Amino acid sequence: MPERENLKRTEKLQLMLDEKELQAIDDWRFENRMPTRAAAIRELLRRGLIATPHFEEPDAEATTRDFGVVDETVEAALKSSADKS
Repeated sequence: MPERENLKRTEKLQLMLDEKELQAIDDWRFENRMPTRAAAIRELLRRGLIATPHFEEPDAEATTRDFGVVDETVEAALKSSADKS
C-alpha cells in the first residue's frame, strides 16, 4: 500500500446499509485482515474504481434503490471464496 503522509480526512460520508450488505462487508474485512470497517470500505471503493472500465455504465434512469451491495453475483463470489477457505 502506498504511504500517505499528512492525510487529513475532512469529509464524512453517511451510508445506510441493510444487514446483509453490512455482513458482506464485515466478512470481507475479516477475511482480508483489514484493520477497520472504514479501511475495508475504502479498499473496496478503490478496487471498484480501478475495475470501472470492466463494467457497463449504470442506467441513467435508476434510482438509489436500484443500487445495492449484495446481489446474486456477489453472493456467488462470496460463497466461492468461503468454499476455498
